[in-house]
Amino acid sequence: MASSVSSQQDHQVLVEANSSARILSLNRPKQLNALSFQMISRLLELFLAYEEDPNVKLVILKGKGRAFCAGGDVAALVRDIRGDDWRAGAKFFLKEFTLNYLMAAYSKPQVSILNGIVMGGGAGASVHGRFRVATENSVFAMPETALGLFPDVGASYFLSRLPGFFGEYVGLTGSRLDGAEMLACGLATHFVPSAKLAMLEAALCIVDSSDPVIISSIIDQYCEQPSLKEQSVYKRLDVIDRCFSQKTVEEIISALERELVHKMDVWISTTIQTLKKASPTSLKISLRSIREGRLQGVGQCLVREYRMVCHVMRGEVSKDFFEGCRAILLDKDKNPKWEPSKLELVTDSRVDRYFSKMNTEEWEDLKLPTRSKHKLPLYAIAKL
Repeated sequence: MASSVSSQQDHQVLVEANSSARILSLNRPKQLNALSFQMISRLLELFLAYEEDPNVKLVILKGKGRAFCAGGDVAALVRDIRGDDWRAGAKFFLKEFTLNYLMAAYSKPQVSILNGIVMGGGAGASVHGRFRVATENSVFAMPETALGLFPDVGASYFLSRLPGFFGEYVGLTGSRLDGAEMLACGLATHFVPSAKLAMLEAALCIVDSSDPVIISSIIDQYCEQPSLKEQSVYKRLDVIDRCFSQKTVEEIISALERELVHKMDVWISTTIQTLKKASPTSLKISLRSIREGRLQGVGQCLVREYRMVCHVMRGEVSKDFFEGCRAILLDKDKNPKWEPSKLELVTDSRVDRYFSKMNTEEWEDLKLPTRSKHKLPLYAIAKL
C-alpha cells in the first residue's frame, strides 16, 4: 500500500533535474492540477530536500495542461470530512499551510510559471515564492467566499499587501484577473508570452546561481509589458478604494450602491450581486482576516487561518462550506442555502469564534517549521 501511495505521489508531481535547477510539474491535468494530499506532501518533501542540497540553486514550479493549479482538491476533502472526520480536513490544511510557509521563507529562489489557471491553493503554492511569471493565458482568482470558505493559504498576507484595497475586492468577490492585471497589482513579478516559456526555462536551467538579481535579469530578457484591457477592473481602483475601504461588509455594499446612484454601471451592479450571492459568514470572516493580515507576518497569518479553517471544517459555527461544495461542486445547482442567510444575522460574536482556538481535545495550533534568519535572503526575512 505504501509503495502505491509513493508512486501516486511521484506521478502527480514530476521531477526533472537540470544542472542546478529542479523543475517540478504538477501533473493532474484532468483535475486542473488540483492539489491532493499526496501532491502537497511530495512538494513539501522535495522543497525540504532541495534546501539542504548545495547542488540545487533554483526551483521551477509549473503545471501540466491548461492550468498551473486550480486550488486544493476540495471535492476529495469534502468526501473525507463527510465521513464525520473533520480532522482529515485539518490534516490536509496543516500540511498545505506548512508548505506555504516554507515557500514564503525559502532560502532559494522559486520561479512559478503561471501559464493558465491559478486559483486558491494554486496561489498559495506560487505567490509566496520569489518569482511569479504570468502569461497571456493566466487566470487568477480566490473564489472561496462563493464556496462558504475564505481566502486561505496565507492569502490574508498577500492580498492585504496589494495596492489600496484591491485585496479586499479580490478576496471578497472572487473576481478573475488576467496576466496583465496580475503584473500590475504585484501578484506576478514578470509577464512572459507563453511562446517564450521554453526558452526562458532553458536559460534558467544553465544559470547556476541562487542570486535573485541574476535570475530576475534572465527572466527580464523574455519579458513583455502587457497593457491592461479597456474594461480592466484595475482601472477602477478609485471606486474599489472608496468602497472596499469601508469598515464592514454591509458598508462596502452600501458604498457600492451609492456609486450606482450617480451613474448606472454594469460592473458595480455585478459586483453587488456577486457579494449578495456569497456566503454572509464567509464574507465577514474574510474581511476581518485580510484586515488583520495587513499587520501580521506570513507565519502569524497562517496560524490564524489554520484556526479559522478548522472551525470551518468542524462545521459547528456554520455549515456553509459543506453547503457551498454541495451547490457548486457536487450537485452543481449553483443555489446554496446559506445559514445564516443574511449579513445582519452574522453577529460579531459569531465571527469571533472563527478566530479563537478550538476547544476540543487533540487539537493544537499550527506549529510552523523554524527558519534560520541567517540562512534566508532579505526578501524572505521581510515576510516573517
